[in-house]
Amino acid sequence: MSKGIFVVMEQRYGKVQNVGLELVGESTRLKEDLKDEVVAVLLGHNIEGEVAKIFHYGADKVILVDHPMLENYVTEPYTKAVTEVIKAFDPEIMLFGASSIGRDVAPRVASRVKTGLVADTTEAELAKEAEMGNKEPERALLMTRPAFGGNIMATLMCPRTKPQMATVRPGVMKMIDKDETRTGELVKFDVNFTDADMNVEI
Repeated sequence: MSKGIFVVMEQRYGKVQNVGLELVGESTRLKEDLKDEVVAVLLGHNIEGEVAKIFHYGADKVILVDHPMLENYVTEPYTKAVTEVIKAFDPEIMLFGASSIGRDVAPRVASRVKTGLVADTTEAELAKEAEMGNKEPERALLMTRPAFGGNIMATLMCPRTKPQMATVRPGVMKMIDKDETRTGELVKFDVNFTDADMNVEI
């Protein structure tokens, strides 16, 4: 069974960005209803030093994929890494920041794992009741986003495939208060990259 609220952390120059920490904070609120753990997915190279910060802002577990190909954002290696994490851990929900990176990688991942994606979400909550034929309404994520030029707010679901995926606009969610005593589980996950995965040269 799919389980866990996964957040793909965004890092630039080896530093975790606030949008990921905001999503971890929002996920701690969702987990009260879902009764699942909050899992951060951190991709990069030589960035294990950032793991403690993610725990301080609410993550229960961090999956670290450390590889030289992930030092800087490149579409194909990041897409492959996140796809492999999904296949290995089968998350219930997966959230990305709606940044230039999140908007590039999230739809590619959704296509590869054959699930839906709601873009530019501004609000997320669990349905808690039967809607749109969802067999597990208590685990169904309602994702709200502006539509028709912002004139209305549309609420969408992904009732038949997992993970339920969304990109969330930076600054919409709030980070929880930092707690430097908070810790969690670190899982180091290896992805079998090949030279063919690096399809651009920086």
